Amino acid sequence: MSLSPRFIALILAFVISLITTSFLAFVDGVNKSMLFVVATACFITSFFLVLYTIDIIVFREVNKMYRTIHKLKMKDFNMVPRKKLIQELNPLKTLNDEIFVYVSKKQKEIDELKKLELFRREFLADVSHEFKTPIFAAQGFIHTLLDGAMEDENVRERFLKKAAKNLDSLDVLVKDLLVLSQMETGDIKMNIAAVDMHQLSLNIFGRLENIAQDRNITLKVKPDDLAEVWVKADLDRIEQVMLNLIENAIKYGNEGGKVIVHFNSGKKFVEISVRDNGPGIPPEHLTRIFERFYRVDKSRSKERGGTGLGLAIVKHIINAHDTKIAVMSKPDKGTTFTFKLEKVFQGSTHADHEESFITQTNS
Repeated sequence: MSLSPRFIALILAFVISLITTSFLAFVDGVNKSMLFVVATACFITSFFLVLYTIDIIVFREVNKMYRTIHKLKMKDFNMVPRKKLIQELNPLKTLNDEIFVYVSKKQKEIDELKKLELFRREFLADVSHEFKTPIFAAQGFIHTLLDGAMEDENVRERFLKKAAKNLDSLDVLVKDLLVLSQMETGDIKMNIAAVDMHQLSLNIFGRLENIAQDRNITLKVKPDDLAEVWVKADLDRIEQVMLNLIENAIKYGNEGGKVIVHFNSGKKFVEISVRDNGPGIPPEHLTRIFERFYRVDKSRSKERGGTGLGLAIVKHIINAHDTKIAVMSKPDKGTTFTFKLEKVFQGSTHADHEESFITQTNS
Protein backbone atom coordinates (compact mmCIF):
# COMPACT_ATOMS: atom_id res chain seq x y z
CA MET A 1 0.00 0.00 0.00
CA SER A 2 1.35 3.46 -0.94
CA LEU A 3 1.60 6.05 1.85
CA SER A 4 1.25 9.81 1.41
CA PRO A 5 3.84 12.20 2.91
CA ARG A 6 1.21 13.64 5.30
CA PHE A 7 0.25 10.22 6.62
CA ILE A 8 3.90 9.27 7.12
CA ALA A 9 4.58 12.58 8.92
CA LEU A 10 1.51 12.04 11.11
CA ILE A 11 2.60 8.54 12.16
CA LEU A 12 6.20 9.59 12.85
CA ALA A 13 5.09 12.68 14.80
CA PHE A 14 2.76 10.55 16.95
CA VAL A 15 5.52 7.98 17.63
CA ILE A 16 8.08 10.70 18.52
CA SER A 17 5.55 12.44 20.78
CA LEU A 18 4.63 9.16 22.48
CA ILE A 19 8.26 8.22 23.12
CA THR A 20 9.10 11.69 24.47
CA THR A 21 6.16 11.85 26.87
CA SER A 22 6.81 8.28 28.01
CA PHE A 23 10.33 9.18 29.12
CA LEU A 24 9.13 12.40 30.75
CA ALA A 25 6.50 10.49 32.72
CA PHE A 26 9.28 8.85 34.76
CA VAL A 27 10.82 12.21 35.71
CA ASP A 28 9.96 13.48 39.24
CA GLY A 29 7.88 16.64 39.41
CA VAL A 30 6.32 16.35 35.96
CA ASN A 31 2.54 16.55 36.09
CA LYS A 32 -0.15 15.73 33.51
CA SER A 33 -0.46 19.32 32.27
CA MET A 34 3.22 19.45 31.48
CA LEU A 35 3.08 16.08 29.72
CA PHE A 36 0.13 17.31 27.60
CA VAL A 37 1.98 20.50 26.60
CA VAL A 38 5.17 18.61 25.77
CA ALA A 39 3.25 15.95 23.82
CA THR A 40 1.35 18.58 21.83
CA ALA A 41 4.43 20.69 21.09
CA CYS A 42 6.47 17.61 20.17
CA PHE A 43 3.72 16.28 17.93
CA ILE A 44 3.24 19.57 16.03
CA THR A 45 6.96 20.23 15.68
CA SER A 46 7.74 16.69 14.57
CA PHE A 47 4.83 16.63 12.12
CA PHE A 48 5.87 19.77 10.24
CA LEU A 49 9.59 18.95 10.42
CA VAL A 50 9.07 15.45 9.00
CA LEU A 51 6.60 16.68 6.39
CA TYR A 52 8.99 19.42 5.27
CA THR A 53 11.91 16.96 5.13
CA ILE A 54 9.92 14.48 3.05
CA ASP A 55 8.81 17.26 0.72
CA ILE A 56 12.42 18.36 0.18
CA ILE A 57 13.79 14.85 -0.28
CA VAL A 58 10.94 13.55 -2.40
CA PHE A 59 9.29 16.34 -4.31
CA ARG A 60 12.38 18.44 -5.01
CA GLU A 61 13.99 15.42 -6.63
CA VAL A 62 10.74 14.61 -8.40
CA ASN A 63 10.70 18.12 -9.86
CA LYS A 64 14.29 17.77 -11.05
CA MET A 65 13.47 14.48 -12.71
CA TYR A 66 10.35 15.97 -14.25
CA ARG A 67 12.31 18.89 -15.73
CA THR A 68 14.89 16.46 -17.13
CA ILE A 69 12.19 14.34 -18.72
CA HIS A 70 10.57 17.48 -20.11
CA LYS A 71 13.67 17.99 -22.24
CA LEU A 72 12.86 14.76 -24.06
CA LYS A 73 10.38 14.63 -26.89
CA MET A 74 7.08 14.58 -25.05
CA LYS A 75 5.35 12.78 -27.93
CA ASP A 76 7.53 9.76 -27.11
CA PHE A 77 6.94 9.96 -23.37
CA ASN A 78 3.53 9.21 -21.88
CA MET A 79 4.10 11.56 -18.97
CA VAL A 80 1.34 12.34 -16.46
CA PRO A 81 0.67 16.06 -15.75
CA ARG A 82 2.84 17.58 -13.04
CA LYS A 83 -0.11 18.49 -10.77
CA LYS A 84 -1.44 14.96 -10.97
CA LEU A 85 2.04 13.57 -10.31
CA ILE A 86 2.40 15.61 -7.09
CA GLN A 87 -1.01 14.39 -5.91
CA GLU A 88 -0.03 10.74 -6.28
CA LEU A 89 0.31 8.72 -3.07
CA ASN A 90 3.78 7.65 -4.15
CA PRO A 91 5.05 10.03 -6.86
CA LEU A 92 8.47 8.37 -7.06
CA LYS A 93 6.88 5.03 -7.87
CA THR A 94 4.62 6.64 -10.48
CA LEU A 95 7.56 8.45 -12.05
CA ASN A 96 9.64 5.28 -11.98
CA ASP A 97 6.86 3.38 -13.77
CA GLU A 98 6.72 6.07 -16.46
CA ILE A 99 10.49 5.94 -16.94
CA PHE A 100 10.41 2.14 -17.12
CA VAL A 101 7.79 2.24 -19.89
CA TYR A 102 9.81 4.87 -21.76
CA VAL A 103 13.06 2.91 -21.46
CA SER A 104 11.34 -0.29 -22.61
CA LYS A 105 9.99 1.53 -25.65
CA LYS A 106 13.39 2.97 -26.51
CA GLN A 107 15.01 -0.43 -26.07
CA LYS A 108 12.61 -1.87 -28.63
CA GLU A 109 13.54 0.95 -31.00
CA ILE A 110 17.24 0.23 -30.45
CA ASP A 111 16.69 -3.48 -31.13
CA GLU A 112 14.80 -2.59 -34.31
CA LEU A 113 17.61 -0.30 -35.44
CA LYS A 114 20.10 -3.10 -34.87
CA LYS A 115 17.98 -5.43 -37.00
CA LEU A 116 17.79 -2.77 -39.73
CA GLU A 117 21.55 -2.31 -39.59
CA LEU A 118 22.05 -6.06 -39.97
CA PHE A 119 19.54 -6.09 -42.82
CA ARG A 120 21.38 -3.19 -44.49
CA ARG A 121 24.69 -5.04 -44.31
CA GLU A 122 23.16 -8.21 -45.71
CA PHE A 123 21.47 -6.20 -48.46
CA LEU A 124 24.72 -4.51 -49.47
CA ALA A 125 26.48 -7.89 -49.53
CA ASP A 126 23.70 -9.39 -51.65
CA VAL A 127 23.66 -6.43 -54.06
CA SER A 128 27.43 -6.62 -54.45
CA HIS A 129 27.24 -10.34 -55.17
CA GLU A 130 24.37 -9.99 -57.65
CA PHE A 131 26.13 -7.16 -59.51
CA LYS A 132 29.51 -8.88 -59.48
CA THR A 133 28.40 -12.00 -61.38
CA PRO A 134 27.12 -10.40 -64.64
CA ILE A 135 29.73 -7.61 -64.58
CA PHE A 136 32.69 -9.98 -64.21
CA ALA A 137 31.28 -12.34 -66.84
CA ALA A 138 30.73 -9.56 -69.41
CA GLN A 139 34.11 -8.06 -68.53
CA GLY A 140 35.81 -11.42 -69.11
CA PHE A 141 34.24 -11.92 -72.54
CA ILE A 142 35.06 -8.39 -73.69
CA HIS A 143 38.66 -8.52 -72.47
CA THR A 144 39.13 -11.87 -74.19
CA LEU A 145 38.00 -10.30 -77.45
CA LEU A 146 40.29 -7.30 -76.96
CA ASP A 147 43.23 -9.61 -76.28
CA GLY A 148 43.03 -11.10 -79.76
CA ALA A 149 39.97 -13.34 -80.01
CA MET A 150 38.14 -10.71 -82.05
CA GLU A 151 39.80 -11.94 -85.23
CA ASP A 152 37.86 -15.19 -85.07
CA GLU A 153 34.36 -14.33 -86.32
CA ASN A 154 32.64 -17.30 -84.62
CA VAL A 155 34.31 -16.64 -81.27
CA ARG A 156 33.61 -12.92 -81.55
CA GLU A 157 29.90 -13.41 -82.17
CA ARG A 158 29.53 -16.03 -79.42
CA PHE A 159 31.38 -13.94 -76.84
CA LEU A 160 29.51 -10.77 -77.72
CA LYS A 161 26.18 -12.58 -77.33
CA LYS A 162 27.26 -13.90 -73.92
CA ALA A 163 28.43 -10.45 -72.84
CA ALA A 164 25.16 -8.92 -74.04
CA LYS A 165 23.17 -11.57 -72.14
CA ASN A 166 24.99 -10.77 -68.89
CA LEU A 167 24.52 -7.04 -69.43
CA ASP A 168 20.81 -7.62 -70.07
CA SER A 169 20.62 -9.49 -66.76
CA LEU A 170 22.34 -6.55 -65.10
CA ASP A 171 19.85 -4.15 -66.68
CA VAL A 172 16.91 -6.21 -65.35
CA LEU A 173 18.48 -6.25 -61.89
CA VAL A 174 18.94 -2.47 -61.86
CA LYS A 175 15.36 -1.91 -63.04
CA ASP A 176 14.00 -4.22 -60.35
CA LEU A 177 16.04 -2.44 -57.69
CA LEU A 178 14.74 0.91 -58.94
CA VAL A 179 11.14 -0.28 -58.87
CA LEU A 180 11.57 -1.74 -55.39
CA SER A 181 13.16 1.47 -54.11
CA GLN A 182 10.36 3.57 -55.60
CA MET A 183 7.74 1.28 -54.08
CA GLU A 184 9.31 1.51 -50.62
CA THR A 185 9.60 5.31 -50.73
CA GLY A 186 6.12 5.75 -52.19
CA ASP A 187 7.35 7.45 -55.36
CA ILE A 188 5.23 5.13 -57.50
CA LYS A 189 1.55 5.95 -57.16
CA MET A 190 -1.18 3.45 -57.88
CA ASN A 191 -3.55 4.23 -60.76
CA ILE A 192 -6.53 2.34 -59.41
CA ALA A 193 -9.10 1.28 -61.99
CA ALA A 194 -11.31 -1.68 -62.88
CA VAL A 195 -9.27 -4.69 -64.02
CA ASP A 196 -10.56 -8.02 -65.34
CA MET A 197 -8.34 -10.51 -63.52
CA HIS A 198 -9.72 -13.43 -65.50
CA GLN A 199 -8.67 -11.98 -68.84
CA LEU A 200 -5.39 -10.74 -67.35
CA SER A 201 -4.55 -14.28 -66.20
CA LEU A 202 -5.33 -15.72 -69.63
CA ASN A 203 -3.07 -13.11 -71.25
CA ILE A 204 -0.21 -14.06 -68.92
CA PHE A 205 -0.81 -17.74 -69.70
CA GLY A 206 -0.31 -16.88 -73.37
CA ARG A 207 2.95 -15.07 -72.64
CA LEU A 208 4.31 -17.98 -70.61
CA GLU A 209 2.97 -20.74 -72.83
CA ASN A 210 6.37 -21.72 -74.23
CA ILE A 211 7.95 -22.01 -70.76
CA ALA A 212 5.01 -24.12 -69.57
CA GLN A 213 5.20 -26.40 -72.61
CA ASP A 214 8.92 -26.96 -72.09
CA ARG A 215 8.17 -28.32 -68.61
CA ASN A 216 4.88 -29.98 -69.65
CA ILE A 217 2.92 -27.90 -67.15
CA THR A 218 -0.84 -27.32 -67.49
CA LEU A 219 -2.17 -23.80 -66.87
CA LYS A 220 -5.75 -23.41 -65.65
CA VAL A 221 -8.15 -20.76 -64.35
CA LYS A 222 -10.83 -21.84 -61.90
CA PRO A 223 -13.80 -21.90 -61.48
CA ASP A 224 -14.22 -23.07 -65.07
CA ASP A 225 -17.52 -21.24 -65.63
CA LEU A 226 -16.10 -17.77 -64.93
CA ALA A 227 -16.19 -15.27 -67.78
CA GLU A 228 -14.74 -12.22 -66.03
CA VAL A 229 -13.55 -11.12 -62.60
CA TRP A 230 -13.51 -7.35 -62.11
CA VAL A 231 -11.50 -5.84 -59.26
CA LYS A 232 -10.06 -2.46 -58.33
CA ALA A 233 -6.32 -2.42 -59.01
CA ASP A 234 -3.45 -0.80 -60.86
CA LEU A 235 -3.41 -2.67 -64.17
CA ASP A 236 0.34 -2.56 -64.80
CA ARG A 237 1.33 -3.37 -61.21
CA ILE A 238 -1.15 -6.18 -60.66
CA GLU A 239 -0.07 -7.66 -64.01
CA GLN A 240 3.49 -7.62 -62.68
CA VAL A 241 2.30 -9.46 -59.57
CA MET A 242 0.43 -12.17 -61.49
CA LEU A 243 3.26 -12.58 -64.00
CA ASN A 244 5.80 -13.10 -61.23
CA LEU A 245 3.65 -15.56 -59.26
CA ILE A 246 2.62 -17.64 -62.27
CA GLU A 247 6.15 -17.68 -63.74
CA ASN A 248 7.59 -18.78 -60.39
CA ALA A 249 4.97 -21.53 -60.14
CA ILE A 250 5.97 -22.78 -63.61
CA LYS A 251 9.73 -22.58 -62.99
CA TYR A 252 9.80 -24.16 -59.54
CA GLY A 253 6.89 -26.59 -59.84
CA ASN A 254 7.22 -30.22 -60.81
CA GLU A 255 7.53 -31.12 -64.46
CA GLY A 256 4.21 -32.39 -65.78
CA GLY A 257 2.39 -30.58 -62.99
CA LYS A 258 -0.32 -27.93 -62.84
CA VAL A 259 -0.49 -24.20 -62.14
CA ILE A 260 -3.95 -23.00 -61.15
CA VAL A 261 -5.21 -19.44 -60.75
CA HIS A 262 -8.30 -19.62 -58.55
CA PHE A 263 -10.82 -16.83 -57.94
CA ASN A 264 -13.12 -16.86 -54.90
CA SER A 265 -15.61 -14.00 -55.02
CA GLY A 266 -16.94 -12.65 -51.73
CA LYS A 267 -19.27 -9.77 -50.86
CA LYS A 268 -16.67 -7.00 -51.03
CA PHE A 269 -13.45 -8.72 -52.09
CA VAL A 270 -12.17 -11.28 -54.55
CA GLU A 271 -9.65 -13.75 -53.19
CA ILE A 272 -7.02 -14.60 -55.80
CA SER A 273 -4.83 -17.68 -55.42
CA VAL A 274 -1.93 -18.94 -57.52
CA ARG A 275 -1.01 -22.50 -56.65
CA ASP A 276 1.14 -25.30 -57.97
CA ASN A 277 1.62 -28.94 -57.03
CA GLY A 278 5.40 -28.74 -56.89
CA PRO A 279 7.89 -29.71 -54.18
CA GLY A 280 6.78 -26.87 -51.92
CA ILE A 281 8.79 -24.53 -49.70
CA PRO A 282 10.35 -25.77 -46.44
CA PRO A 283 8.70 -24.21 -43.33
CA GLU A 284 11.91 -22.48 -42.21
CA HIS A 285 11.97 -20.44 -45.43
CA LEU A 286 8.33 -19.30 -45.51
CA THR A 287 8.88 -16.24 -43.31
CA ARG A 288 11.76 -14.96 -45.45
CA ILE A 289 10.79 -15.57 -49.06
CA PHE A 290 9.56 -11.98 -49.48
CA GLU A 291 12.97 -10.57 -48.50
CA ARG A 292 15.15 -9.02 -51.19
CA PHE A 293 17.56 -11.50 -52.82
CA TYR A 294 16.41 -14.32 -50.57
CA ARG A 295 16.45 -17.66 -52.37
CA VAL A 296 15.25 -20.99 -51.02
CA ASP A 297 17.64 -22.95 -53.25
CA LYS A 298 20.32 -20.62 -54.58
CA SER A 299 21.77 -23.10 -57.06
CA ARG A 300 18.40 -23.88 -58.67
CA SER A 301 17.37 -20.23 -58.66
CA LYS A 302 20.53 -19.20 -60.49
CA GLU A 303 19.99 -21.88 -63.11
CA ARG A 304 16.44 -20.71 -63.80
CA GLY A 305 17.18 -17.00 -63.85
CA GLY A 306 15.60 -14.18 -61.91
CA THR A 307 16.99 -11.36 -59.83
CA GLY A 308 15.73 -12.53 -56.43
CA LEU A 309 13.64 -9.37 -56.12
CA GLY A 310 10.38 -10.61 -57.65
CA LEU A 311 8.55 -11.58 -54.46
CA ALA A 312 9.80 -8.48 -52.64
CA ILE A 313 8.28 -6.34 -55.40
CA VAL A 314 5.09 -8.43 -55.30
CA LYS A 315 4.74 -7.83 -51.56
CA HIS A 316 5.15 -4.05 -51.91
CA ILE A 317 2.68 -3.85 -54.79
CA ILE A 318 0.08 -5.83 -52.85
CA ASN A 319 0.65 -3.67 -49.76
CA ALA A 320 0.16 -0.57 -51.93
CA HIS A 321 -3.30 -1.95 -52.74
CA ASP A 322 -4.09 -1.90 -48.99
CA THR A 323 -4.04 -5.66 -48.67
CA LYS A 324 -1.57 -8.42 -47.85
CA ILE A 325 -0.23 -11.51 -49.57
CA ALA A 326 -0.06 -14.84 -47.77
CA VAL A 327 1.78 -18.04 -48.64
CA MET A 328 0.96 -21.60 -47.66
CA SER A 329 3.17 -24.50 -48.58
CA LYS A 330 3.66 -28.14 -47.67
CA PRO A 331 6.59 -30.29 -48.78
CA ASP A 332 5.73 -32.36 -51.87
CA LYS A 333 2.20 -30.91 -51.99
CA GLY A 334 2.78 -27.53 -53.57
CA THR A 335 2.65 -23.83 -52.76
CA THR A 336 -0.22 -21.35 -52.77
CA PHE A 337 0.07 -17.55 -52.81
CA THR A 338 -3.14 -15.73 -51.87
CA PHE A 339 -4.24 -12.10 -51.73
CA LYS A 340 -7.49 -10.12 -51.88
CA LEU A 341 -8.57 -7.19 -54.04
CA GLU A 342 -11.62 -5.01 -53.73
CA LYS A 343 -14.44 -6.17 -55.92
CA VAL A 344 -16.05 -4.11 -58.70
CA PHE A 345 -19.76 -4.77 -58.42
CA GLN A 346 -21.72 -5.94 -61.42
CA GLY A 347 -23.88 -3.45 -63.28
CA SER A 348 -21.15 -1.04 -64.39
CA THR A 349 -20.22 -1.21 -68.05
CA HIS A 350 -16.83 -1.63 -69.67
CA ALA A 351 -17.02 2.03 -70.69
CA ASP A 352 -17.41 2.93 -67.02
CA HIS A 353 -14.27 0.94 -66.27
CA GLU A 354 -12.33 2.77 -68.97
CA GLU A 355 -13.59 6.13 -67.73
CA SER A 356 -12.58 5.23 -64.17
CA PHE A 357 -9.12 4.24 -65.34
CA ILE A 358 -8.65 7.53 -67.26
CA THR A 359 -9.88 9.57 -64.29
CA GLN A 360 -7.55 7.84 -61.84
CA THR A 361 -4.59 8.19 -64.21
CA ASN A 362 -5.14 11.90 -64.80
CA SER A 363 -5.54 12.61 -61.12
